[in-house]
Amino acid sequence: MSDNELHDLRQPAAAGASAPTITFPCDYPIKVVGDAAEDFTACVCQVVLRHDASFDASGIEVVESRNGRYQSVRLTLRATGEAQLKALFVELKATGRVHMVV
Repeated sequence: MSDNELHDLRQPAAAGASAPTITFPCDYPIKVVGDAAEDFTACVCQVVLRHDASFDASGIEVVESRNGRYQSVRLTLRATGEAQLKALFVELKATGRVHMVV
């Protein structure tokens, strides 16, 4: 692949192109990454429960980083709208323990 091709791949989306839309309500998977700690998963679950009262923690998957410094918590919540998701992401980051929400 030439440098020109790589450059083209990094261009912003063409005018008129739109991001994929989400139909709410829906099951919405997220991954929350933070520093490894015994209570990190519980902290994430507490925040998610404030935004989705029907959240079921039984489906959570926790993955340790190779060196054990970080944890990723994968879960699925019931999303009701963009405002709910934005508020959830803001509150997760506000804990000071979350590095990334994907």
